[in-house]
Amino acid sequence: MKNANKYKKTYFLPPSQCLKWASRDYIDTPPIWCSVDLRDGNQALIVPMSLEEKLEFFKFLVKIGFKEIEIGFPAASATEFDFCRALIEKNLIPDDVSVQVLTQAREHIIQRTYEALKGAKNAVVHLYNSTSVAQREQVFKKSKQEITDIAVKGAEIVKKFAADYEGNFKFEYSPESFTGTELDFALDICNAVIDVWKPTPDNKVIINLPGTVQVSMPHVYASQIEYMCQNLKNRENLIVSLHPHNDRGCAVADAELGLLAGADRVEGTLFGNGERTGNVDIVTLALNMYSHGVEPNLDFTNVPEIARFYENLTAMQVGQRHPYCGELVFAAFSGSHQDAIAKGMAWRDEKNLTEWSVPYLPIDPLDVGREYDGDIIRINSQSGKGGIGFLLKSKYGMDLPPKLREMVGYAVKDVSDKLHKELQPDEVYNVFRDEFVNCSSPVKFSEVHYEQVQGKINATITLIVNEKERNLTGEGNGRIDAVSEAIRRSLNLQYNLTNYSQHALEVGSKSKAVSYIEIKTGDGRISWGAGLHTDTNTSAVLALISAINRNYENHI
Repeated sequence: MKNANKYKKTYFLPPSQCLKWASRDYIDTPPIWCSVDLRDGNQALIVPMSLEEKLEFFKFLVKIGFKEIEIGFPAASATEFDFCRALIEKNLIPDDVSVQVLTQAREHIIQRTYEALKGAKNAVVHLYNSTSVAQREQVFKKSKQEITDIAVKGAEIVKKFAADYEGNFKFEYSPESFTGTELDFALDICNAVIDVWKPTPDNKVIINLPGTVQVSMPHVYASQIEYMCQNLKNRENLIVSLHPHNDRGCAVADAELGLLAGADRVEGTLFGNGERTGNVDIVTLALNMYSHGVEPNLDFTNVPEIARFYENLTAMQVGQRHPYCGELVFAAFSGSHQDAIAKGMAWRDEKNLTEWSVPYLPIDPLDVGREYDGDIIRINSQSGKGGIGFLLKSKYGMDLPPKLREMVGYAVKDVSDKLHKELQPDEVYNVFRDEFVNCSSPVKFSEVHYEQVQGKINATITLIVNEKERNLTGEGNGRIDAVSEAIRRSLNLQYNLTNYSQHALEVGSKSKAVSYIEIKTGDGRISWGAGLHTDTNTSAVLALISAINRNYENHI
């Protein structure tokens, strides 16, 4: 790239150092949240939402827990005006929810805005005008004083109409393009508006400081916010609000540092939908706080449902790697990652822990409506024995011994590699079942009977060997030992039974038992088999025969 020298900084630092925010390491209190999905988000859509869609979206935002919702620019179109009236006339706004509307500092637009809000129980009238150097010089061609006069006149009109119309109104002012405005001028114009509105403890004013265009690194925005918080008039009766956009990909960082710097409120959208690169993503911002143990006061316990709703209403898409909400955001394909997660989950169970500290998972996926077996461990040719073992245990109840997990892992990865695709949980289970469970060729189990004689167990077992029925007998210290002796002697096989475990299934049919058996031949070859049956003894026999079939397939 060869034209970097044409870009110069267009932001302004405070006249004195403002770095108190840097001494705080996390946000300990959630901000006041204001959703602007129905205004900023809606105007960024290729096809804006219809009246019916906006009503549905509003109800959904209320369900999530938003107490302040910017619903539009009522003077901009008939749909925007009718939407505002529908909410009020149909009594769809809960008593504890405030609707917010945007207006320019022009009298006929302000009047039309109040006509839309007539009878509102709680409403915020959001006044704005542009203040940046670029806007003043290039668009409006006005001086600082002329821009201030616009803001002051608009504030006076907003205040006048509030007294003339039925409703409960609160005021908000935004110096649009704040991030490109000299800080002394931004302070002066905000203070001029504050002088008009005269906020009180019972009637606070919102001063919104938008990152209309993100032009600096997040720490600069934080210092700008801290400067404003320290110098605004009547600060105790103000609510300082943030409205970061995402031009530099730092909207969440801007909001977090802005809150550390003293802001009280955040305006944003679900999944960051907004003009150009978008607004601050409230889902990410809120769940970042949640990951630090702070209740965000928004209900994101089912992010898959929220994502589906959002995609249906906006025709936008939630990226697969979107923090917390993307389809793959909790997914681990890497074998080492899967192993660490599986061991971390086992550690939690073993220690009966309540605090969350599982490797690679910043929050518990269950808290946001995700599943362990389908969302965390995803299986492909890069996966490992730990992840495959975790999947088989969590979804199907199969608690494989470590050595068997390794063998199953190789088998599953081989299938994935040959098919060149991710394997779904059922496909993983099918590989395990087809290759290790109840294997019946060349030896097939038919029946077995036991008799105890002088402290020993005699077993009489009927097998189908290469499609011919064989009746075998053996003696041992236990039932599986007796069966093993019968097979070993009658089929002339040389092996030792080296590992045997069994458990009841905890998932699915609880009446079944699964057994795992390892055998080792005289020349050192290892073979594993698994048996699944409602009878525990039969389960063990099936596991032994499976291990024999897998080892001696071509030698019986």
